[in-house]
Amino acid sequence: MKNHRTTIHDIARELKIDSSTVSRALNNNSKVTAKTKAKVIAKAKELGYQRNLLASNLRQSKSNTIGVVVPRISRYFFSTVIAGIEESAFKTGFNVVICQSQESLEKEQAIIKNLISNRVDGVIISIAMETQNGEHLKQLKNNGIPLVFFDRFCPEVQESSQVLIDDQQAAYDAVNHLISQGCSKIVHFSGPQTLEIYKNRLRGYKLALLENNLPFKEELVINSPLMEANGYEETQKLLDAKIDFDGIFSANDIAAIGALKHLKEKGKRIPEDIAVIGFSNEPSSKVIEPPLSTIDQSAFEIGKNAYDLLIDNIKRGEKEVLHKTITLKSTLLARGSSLRKK
Repeated sequence: MKNHRTTIHDIARELKIDSSTVSRALNNNSKVTAKTKAKVIAKAKELGYQRNLLASNLRQSKSNTIGVVVPRISRYFFSTVIAGIEESAFKTGFNVVICQSQESLEKEQAIIKNLISNRVDGVIISIAMETQNGEHLKQLKNNGIPLVFFDRFCPEVQESSQVLIDDQQAAYDAVNHLISQGCSKIVHFSGPQTLEIYKNRLRGYKLALLENNLPFKEELVINSPLMEANGYEETQKLLDAKIDFDGIFSANDIAAIGALKHLKEKGKRIPEDIAVIGFSNEPSSKVIEPPLSTIDQSAFEIGKNAYDLLIDNIKRGEKEVLHKTITLKSTLLARGSSLRKK
């Protein structure tokens, strides 16, 4: 038997009134009496009527939907940002479409094209590691779709809003912590220097060395995609090459965890021989042995702030769009992987 979706015509047939009257009643039109509205609403509930929101939104030229694009949903930081966005969206009646680029420019370009085709009202994005050119993101502006960046942003896309932390300060704090624990030869696992967040984290690393009268050595800075395998393999290369180092500052926790694994396999004492600190406060950072020191980025608050910025611009419509940068505080969490001094 074919399932039948209840329509306004079914309600009209049951009540023996015009379908146009049913439509007006469901839309709370003042031309329909309170008595008729009550009858229509009661019958709609009885028949299990669901409004066709898509058709309604198309008539209003809005979808009540926003797109959220992240590099990897599996990363705790990104999933927590999404949780912040979704909590705010639920309260304000917006739907959220979540997409992941998997660090691919090609996928990110296809996602943006699809979001435009599906007429989303706005987009929140943290760009992929491969993204250097913002031409595909400029298409959002060309189609009147507000855009808000978080964490990773594209400087090429001017007149945009973003929600960030002070990455330079956070990196400075991390390296300064290692130095306070007695480290003086600190390796930095960095991401691609095409992205502003990794440029800023490198700046913070350099500044901490400079202010503590420690030399900057190019060979101690290693750029990679920052996967766990990268942390493991780069640490192996450092040890095999007999590079002298006593600390590691990784631009994310994942690569730092890879480094810890190899150091332990080689019998290195952590933190006594080599102290390690990561970035982003992944849940696994608390449960490995020793627990990984890290930087917490206030991910949930980033999500809420990004959503609020986006909705503000959506509501402005044709008015002048607000371009704003919100910088939130980060927190250093010192744990067993770096704490040499009680």
